Amino acid sequence: MYAHKNILDTISLILCHIFIFGPKFNQTDFPTMYYSLAQRQLDPLDRDILEALTRDARTPFSQLAQELRVSNSLIHQRVRKLKEAGILKDAAFRLDPDALGYESCAYTQIMLTNAKFLKSVVEALAHIPEVVECVNIAGRYAVMVKVYAVNNNHLREVVYEKIQPIEGVEGTNTVVVFETPFRRNVPLSREPASR
Repeated sequence: MYAHKNILDTISLILCHIFIFGPKFNQTDFPTMYYSLAQRQLDPLDRDILEALTRDARTPFSQLAQELRVSNSLIHQRVRKLKEAGILKDAAFRLDPDALGYESCAYTQIMLTNAKFLKSVVEALAHIPEVVECVNIAGRYAVMVKVYAVNNNHLREVVYEKIQPIEGVEGTNTVVVFETPFRRNVPLSREPASR
């Protein structure tokens, strides 16, 4: 049942492409153009598994199989495939920065002197323990990092003494976080998974 829907979706993609591009459609291009899209399509069982595991990654597969009314081996197989596709990453416990004494959190935007410094700046940022996340962004600033610090003095030290001296950093803009009201995963689908 689940595989049947994916096959129909793939056929629909091929037909849409033929309709749009007509005789210019090169069938040998299809796998490179749509492979990742076809691989990442989630059926209702995949969505149910992901929703359950993102709520509690410690849920035993046997319990999950019982709740979803499928076999243990099917759960193991699906989780393995979701990991291989890069959709599901290994489970990890999330540390509570407040409980560990990190009272200050901030996002620091970093302007580069030249785009050629992007890779080396990111590598240097990876060596700063207080930097817990780094993203490449569009606009005036090329990089933004999330920083946790014990207090505002420590935060200032991280920005002024560790981030700003990195070769290729032209300037920074730091925004202090007051609180994080919620945190969640990306949505799995606009349609509820039902079976």
